[in-house]
Amino acid sequence: MNKSNNLLQKEKSALLLIDIQEKILPVIWESQRVIDNTLKLINGFNILNVPVYYTEQYAKGLGHTELKIKSALENIQPINKMTFSCCGNDNLLIDLKQNSIENIVVCGVESHVCVLQSALDLIANGFHVHIASDAVSSRRKFDFEIALRRMEKNGAHISLTESILFEMLNVCGTDEFKMISKIIK
Repeated sequence: MNKSNNLLQKEKSALLLIDIQEKILPVIWESQRVIDNTLKLINGFNILNVPVYYTEQYAKGLGHTELKIKSALENIQPINKMTFSCCGNDNLLIDLKQNSIENIVVCGVESHVCVLQSALDLIANGFHVHIASDAVSSRRKFDFEIALRRMEKNGAHISLTESILFEMLNVCGTDEFKMISKIIK
């Protein structure tokens, strides 16, 4: 049986959280959904031992990463940025390539600005981008919807937190499966 190249493989994947910061979250449409699903992704990726990266856009103005998310990230340091695209930080691209990462799962805010520009730049740099659509948002629902359509039209895979985690598991019945199943419920 041939396996689809469009399915995530944990050995070649990483999670990228974009700008889920305390001062912008109060104005984000369905921000609690973003927080809840981002936490599921972080915890699942940790169980699977898959790398996690996160960015902070202009922390002086937007504050730092939301507290629950920051706690789940443990000892990972933020990638500070001033560009809207995460690819404006050369160290991120270098690290992803050095670690043989091919698939980037993306969550964060805002869908139509930093998430969109990062996704398009990651695609332009040869990565397969998977957007966790239930873990991204914008201030307005309309902006969120248009951003998802634009990213998909340009080659991003639009997915869901649960789909992403079970794709990377590949099989059921393992200890990892049992732990991730508890996260999903």
